[in-house]
Amino acid sequence: MSTSAHRPDVPDVLHSVLDTVAGDIATARETTRPTLTLQDIGTVESVGAGIAQIRGLPGVGAEELLRFPGGQLGMAFNLDPDGVGAVLFGEESTVCAGDRVERTGRVMDIGVGAGLLGRVIDPLGRPLDGGGVVPTTTRRTVERPAPAIVDRAPVTVPLQTGIKVVDALIPVGRGQRELILGDRQTGKTAIAIDAIINQRDTGVICVYCAIGQRAAGVAKVVGVLRDHDAMAHTVVVVTEGNEPPGLAFIAPFAATSIAEDFMEAGRDVLIVYDDLTQHARAYRELSLLLRRPPGREAFPGDIFYLHARLLERSTRLRESLGGGSLTALPIVETEAQNLSAYIPTNLISITDGQIYLSPTLFELGVLPAVDVGRSVSRVGGAAQHPAYRAATGDLKLAFAQFEELETFARFGARLDDDAQAVLEHGRRIRASLQQHEAEPIPLAEQLLVLLALTARLFDVVPLEQMPDAEQRVRASLAALPPAQRAALEAGERLSDEARETILQVLKAALSTPDARDNRPAALTADAAPR
Repeated sequence: MSTSAHRPDVPDVLHSVLDTVAGDIATARETTRPTLTLQDIGTVESVGAGIAQIRGLPGVGAEELLRFPGGQLGMAFNLDPDGVGAVLFGEESTVCAGDRVERTGRVMDIGVGAGLLGRVIDPLGRPLDGGGVVPTTTRRTVERPAPAIVDRAPVTVPLQTGIKVVDALIPVGRGQRELILGDRQTGKTAIAIDAIINQRDTGVICVYCAIGQRAAGVAKVVGVLRDHDAMAHTVVVVTEGNEPPGLAFIAPFAATSIAEDFMEAGRDVLIVYDDLTQHARAYRELSLLLRRPPGREAFPGDIFYLHARLLERSTRLRESLGGGSLTALPIVETEAQNLSAYIPTNLISITDGQIYLSPTLFELGVLPAVDVGRSVSRVGGAAQHPAYRAATGDLKLAFAQFEELETFARFGARLDDDAQAVLEHGRRIRASLQQHEAEPIPLAEQLLVLLALTARLFDVVPLEQMPDAEQRVRASLAALPPAQRAALEAGERLSDEARETILQVLKAALSTPDARDNRPAALTADAAPR
């Protein structure tokens, strides 16, 4: 039946189109059945300092993402009987009391995958480097349980940092958690950045997580990584100091999820948290604003569990699960060299050792300012190349004896020749362990320097000529026989014959007139302190 009267002034084709449209409308009206969708809707009651109090949302889950007007995101943090306390991930000025809040039905997650390499992103996965949309293959929740004990393997493979004092005396293994701590401006970040730079040709993926840092400081770090061709194997996750505390809170968890994706694919990964002091402060701020009970230094009672569940995700997986590893270098800031403060002691008890940087050494120009006496690796020689264990020998003990004797000598006591020899040897150990920033040293060259130290070949070199003598020792690698050079580069234990061959080459490299004929003044009897 036609639905339109036939008019002679209207073409027949138009009449046919009108009839078809009318029929479709009638069919749709008869076949369409309305569906009802049950959706939790909440209302913002108050907003302030990066949090929002919400009325409603009775079915919301812990850490579920919430959507505010304008695309603003937040996370359900407090689940109270009379409402929800949410953490905002954007400017609070875009959210007002009375705004409608919707559930998303998913917990906080982030995109992961190889497309993140070389990129700078925020904890939500948004690009910060102007490189366009970040390609990701899948998404992972930022909060995930740590691997079970039966899924872990012992830490036995070393992670070379390229820093002599660390690789020789405080070794770090793949899957280990080694804390870096010290006062402000003592070179903590420099240690971590050097470790990242040293992974260029090792196949280790690196994740650098900046938590609440100044934009200028983050830009400097990214610039250093780019200058040393390290961004190709690095992901940088950034929250700046002027951003909401909610972003600083989730940043290390998001960075760890990115790293875990590589680890579970069988890769070795290094992650740097810079720094967890800012993370703890952000968590304290959120907890106090949401009226959670404060504890010591106003930190919430679960601050230890917060960092424990984060750092326990770093491990080495057993071979049946791919054999990947996640090595963590968390950084924490101390105040006035107070290692017994709340957050530092928490992290020391969680991690597998610590590298302590002394402001006293930093002011004296001893860089890196690692205090060997207060630093320790609880994995130790188990994660060190066999050649290191043979080359370092009692180096740490000799250095400790030197530091004690040096303190005693400041009182002006007269020392015998043996004590003077200990002092001179210790000064050369300290000089040899110094190193310029962003200049990691290869494994074989480190071993040559350590062999020269333990054989006391540097003891006849004037102290002011130590940098030049060390360069000659490192350059002598090319003069070694191929077999010895390959053994050094692989970190294999040296036979007595190979060791003697290497020492002969090192002696020849140091046998210049200035090193052979000039004894340090402190070694002469007349120069002994009176």
